Amino acid sequence: MTEPDIFYILGNKVRRDLLSHLTCTECYFSFLSSKVSVSSTAVAKHLKIMEREGILKSYEREGPFIGPARKYYDINIAKTYVVTITPNIFWYRGLDLSEEPDVTIELPEEPKNLDEMILTFRNLSKKLEEILKELQAIEGRRDRLMAMIKETYLKEIGDMTQLAILHYVLLNGSATVDELSDRLNLKEREVLQKASELDRFVPLRIKDGVITIDDERLKAKLGGEDDAGED
Repeated sequence: MTEPDIFYILGNKVRRDLLSHLTCTECYFSFLSSKVSVSSTAVAKHLKIMEREGILKSYEREGPFIGPARKYYDINIAKTYVVTITPNIFWYRGLDLSEEPDVTIELPEEPKNLDEMILTFRNLSKKLEEILKELQAIEGRRDRLMAMIKETYLKEIGDMTQLAILHYVLLNGSATVDELSDRLNLKEREVLQKASELDRFVPLRIKDGVITIDDERLKAKLGGEDDAGED
């Protein structure tokens, strides 16, 4: 399955409302239609779009009374999306909640009854709020740093194309020559040339068509300011 266009899906209030209802209870088509202020034809269209994007799955099941089977819908993904949009940063990441993250974090033990489940959920919600405040502080600082990087590079070096490469690599961790060629509307050899010029000022690792910041050389450069011009 391809990655769903989550921003397209969430850009519509009706679809957001439908998703909210789907997290609360098992939902069939007529129930969902009764919960939003648009026609059943519009609801069917929104559900079809979300099913096409892989956000929903549908199935039919006999109802409690005699009559045709009802069509039910269920959410088909388990992800958290993080996005930052500022004048200096556009960055997003989808985190798959079905995967075990490679991080050590202390979480409560599995609850044994309903009261414990509710209390544990409440405690985890508070922990999440703390993490979001930390994220807010980190992203605020990254935004200010990116603004400073852009201003300083243009003032001291003055090459907009080099800066565009640096900006993209910083936000994404790495970039392929092919990606940058499409993004900057340059030939691949021109991207490599500009990256080589950028490497004179910001240490890069250019290998197998992938460009990253060379952290070791950068640390070494910062550790020996007197010799930085000879690097």
